[in-house]
Amino acid sequence: MNSITLDLLLKKVKEYNDTDTDIIIKAYNYADYLHSNQFRESGEKYIIHPLNVAYILACMHADTDTICAGLLHDTLEDTNITKEDIAHEFNTSISTLVDGVTKISKMNFTSKEEQRLANTRKIITSITSDVRIIIIKLADRLHNMRTINFKSEFKQKENAYETLEIFVPLAYYLGCYRIKSELEDISFKILNPKIYNELLNQKLKIEDENFDILKEMEYKIKCILNDKNIPNEIKIRTKNIYGIYKKINEGYKMSNIHDLLALKIMVDTIDNCYITLGCIHSIYNPFNSRFKDYIHNPKTNNYKSLHTTVFAPDDRLVQTQIRTFDMDKVASFGLPAYWDIKKGESRIIMQEELKDKFQFYKSLLDLDNLYTDDKDFINKIKEELFAKQIYVYSSDGKKIELPYGSTLIDYAYRLDKTIGDSLVYGVVNGKSVSPNYLLQNNDRVVLLTDSLSYGPKEEWEKLAKTSYARMMLRKYKNDWN
Repeated sequence: MNSITLDLLLKKVKEYNDTDTDIIIKAYNYADYLHSNQFRESGEKYIIHPLNVAYILACMHADTDTICAGLLHDTLEDTNITKEDIAHEFNTSISTLVDGVTKISKMNFTSKEEQRLANTRKIITSITSDVRIIIIKLADRLHNMRTINFKSEFKQKENAYETLEIFVPLAYYLGCYRIKSELEDISFKILNPKIYNELLNQKLKIEDENFDILKEMEYKIKCILNDKNIPNEIKIRTKNIYGIYKKINEGYKMSNIHDLLALKIMVDTIDNCYITLGCIHSIYNPFNSRFKDYIHNPKTNNYKSLHTTVFAPDDRLVQTQIRTFDMDKVASFGLPAYWDIKKGESRIIMQEELKDKFQFYKSLLDLDNLYTDDKDFINKIKEELFAKQIYVYSSDGKKIELPYGSTLIDYAYRLDKTIGDSLVYGVVNGKSVSPNYLLQNNDRVVLLTDSLSYGPKEEWEKLAKTSYARMMLRKYKNDWN
C-alpha cells in the first residue's frame, strides 16, 4: 500500500510554502469525500492516486492552485460535480486546471478511438493556454505508470506505448528530464522486460566497478573548487536504462557510450562554470569532440550546461556536466523549476518562456491550425515533433530544430515565409547546395535569396518534409494562379 499521506504532502509543501495549507487541506477533504466510494485496481482507496499526484507536483515546488488541481484532477471525470462547482468552492484558476486535464465525455463521440484522439489532442494543445495542465497530466501519468502492475498485461503494454509516444516527448520538450527518464524506464521494462533486466544488470555492474574511480574524481574536483572558494555540489549519475538501450540500438557498445558515467557539478555563477571547466581539464584530458557549450547555446528545451567528456583513470570515459544551481533545477525539472526560481511570478514567466524560447511551441501551433481532423493532427505531431529531430545552425549561430528528413526548403520556411518564397540555393558547411538538399544534424547553413526570383518551384511541395512549408508553398501557388 502507498505511504503518501496528507501529512506528508503538507510537510513537503511547507518546505517551500507554509502560508497556503488551508486551501490544500480543503481540496484534499473535498476530493476524499467525492471519491469516498471509489477504489483503485490495487484495492486502495481512490484518494491515494490524487494524493500521490499532488505530492509529485509538490516535489517540483508547484504553486498552490496546481497542488489543489492535482488533488481534484479526477473529480470532474469520475464524480457528479461540475467545473462551476469547483470554481465556487475554490477559484476559477483551479477549476480551469482541473477541466484542462479532464477527458472529453464519451457522449460526444461515436467511437472510443475518436474519443482517445480528441483527448490526446486536448492534452497536447492545452500547453498553449496553461503549461501547468501538461505538468499535472505528466504527474498523473507518472503515478499511474508507477502502479501499473495492477492492470492487465494488455493494458500495461497499451499504456507503455502511449507513454513513449506522447508523454515522454512532452516531458522532454518541457525539459522535465527526471519525469522523462522514469517514464521511459517503466515503459521499456513493460515492453521489453528481458532486455531491460539484462541492461540493468550490466549497468549495476558498471556502477559498482567504477564507483571508486568516480568518488576519487569527485574528491579531486571538489578539493580544487574548495581551494578556489567556489561553492559547489557534485553528484554521481549514470544514464537511464532506456537511454542506454537507444545508444546500443544506434550501434554503440556499452563501453563506448561517452555519457554512461557522469559527474554533475553545480556551482554558483556562470563565470565559475567556465573556471570549473578549466580546473577539470587541468587534471583530466578532455575528449575534444565531446565538448558541448549548452550555456551560451542552450538546447531547444532551454537546457543549459557545459558538457565535457574526459579520460578518467583506468581508461574510462566520464562525462562532467557543469552548471549553476539554478540551471540544475531546470535540468532536472524543466519549466516547472521556475516555481522555485521565480516564485510568485512563475506562472506568467513559464508561459512567456514557452512561447518565446521553445521552438516546438510554434510548430505545435502551426500543426494545430493546419489539421482540423484529430487523427491527422496526432499523426503529424508524432511524425514532425515527437519523432527524431535534427539541429542545424543559422549564419548567426542560432540552433534550429527540424524533423529528421527536412530539406533546405523546410529550413527556409521555418525562418520566414518570405525567405522560403525567395530561396535560390544554400551554402551548407561551406559548400553550395540546391533547395532539395537533405539537412544533416549540426549542419551550418547560409541561405541565398533573391526577391526578384521566379519563386518556389512546383516540385518543392513534394520535397518539403514539414506541413508548414508545404502549406506555404500551396499558398504561394494559389496566390499566383
